[in-house]
Amino acid sequence: MDWEQLLSTKRSRGASGKAKYARSADLRSEFEKDYHRIIGSASFRRLQDKTQVFPLDKSDFIRTRLTHSLEVSSFAKSLGQNIGENILAYKRDPGFTPRMKEDICNILQCAGLIHDIGNPPFGHFGETSIREWFVRNLPVMSYHGRPLEEALTPQMREDFYHFEGNAQALRLVTKLHFLVDEQGMNLTYALLNTIVKYPVASTQINKGSGNIKDKKMGYYYADAEIFEEIQKETGTNGSRHPLAFILEAADDIAYKTADIEDAFVKGFLTYHKLLEELQELQQTYVLDEKAFRPADKLEELYARGRERHVGNPEEYAIKNWIVRVQGFLINCATFGFTSNYGAIMSGEYKYDLFHRTFAERLMDLLGDLAYREVFTSESIYRMEVAEAAMIDFLMDKFVTAIIQYDDGKERRGSIDLRMVSFISGNYKKAYHFHAKGKTDEERLYLRLLLVTDYVCGMTDSYAKRLYQELRAMI
Repeated sequence: MDWEQLLSTKRSRGASGKAKYARSADLRSEFEKDYHRIIGSASFRRLQDKTQVFPLDKSDFIRTRLTHSLEVSSFAKSLGQNIGENILAYKRDPGFTPRMKEDICNILQCAGLIHDIGNPPFGHFGETSIREWFVRNLPVMSYHGRPLEEALTPQMREDFYHFEGNAQALRLVTKLHFLVDEQGMNLTYALLNTIVKYPVASTQINKGSGNIKDKKMGYYYADAEIFEEIQKETGTNGSRHPLAFILEAADDIAYKTADIEDAFVKGFLTYHKLLEELQELQQTYVLDEKAFRPADKLEELYARGRERHVGNPEEYAIKNWIVRVQGFLINCATFGFTSNYGAIMSGEYKYDLFHRTFAERLMDLLGDLAYREVFTSESIYRMEVAEAAMIDFLMDKFVTAIIQYDDGKERRGSIDLRMVSFISGNYKKAYHFHAKGKTDEERLYLRLLLVTDYVCGMTDSYAKRLYQELRAMI
């Protein structure tokens, strides 16, 4: 892979790569234009009312999908600056230019903003609820006398059984976000390929392959054509785009450190519990004298807080420690990319950027600690059970209503007609556009996607309100 092709400015509609640096009255690069398209979009604004960890939280401090995405965007851009400068300084690639460094920073900044834009309400548990709904219901629901499961091709079925927010993000920005027409936001192909963490179809998932790109699906059957066009234009051809590794690292840094801070603020995690876990990690991993020592740093910051007579030295220590850890992890990810530069650019690198480092151990600890102290707590379980009930109800109602919509044989009841009327007109317009000339099974598949498109576009508050209204719980 080479950067000239990887940084393609091609769009589905207009702006070819040949015009990358063309003179015009608008002095912004194509990637800077992407940024403004994203910031001004309703889909991006809705992230302010979508769960990161704590749904419908009344605290102004706790993170939402919007604040998380802003943090990922910031970390991704910082990593782009570090890595781009390293490539230039050490002449790792003779074709890499200062302008390319600027471009990758702009792409990564945009990618951070939209990497979660396809996620449904109620966080990752919303994804799980949708997947499990399809697993339970596709085999038992029927379409003109046939089980829904049998009316779909294997890849169509697997798309629903492995429903994934990452694939939904690509779908949203390329087809569903109606800006001018059915091309979605019409973003550059370099940016679109950066958000594809898993460049495989649902039938190609292989968690045992040892290659990180095979863990989940990255695109739906419905979006295979645009995915293949993006891959061909950018020259990745089945491999991850190099910037996808950087985006993933930024995402990991953001959520694993933020979950610890939010857990402390919400009272799930104490200073002493965090210190105890970090001390155990430090004792089991041999570090050289100059290495970052997370437990020692936490204690040092606590002592500083007490010396300065701050009101809550434990809070002072943890919040300042989070900042220090983020800086350390950014340096580690920079090293992970630059030290594996050849393998990444040839498409042979199989791991994340923290692989086999102390940073990997620290990241694993932070993730495991959040899981044990927060995600398996009774209060979170109670919220997730309530969320699942809402998702299940909405899926039941909308899928039942949509199955025979636009199939030429429809005999729908009055309630089904009204349920379909609730679905966004833009989403229905996109459905009709892409359903033209398709087979019956393809149109059925697109109708099921129309439901997940609509549900994923909901904010937490809207999903809850619609559920309550339909259940007459006002």
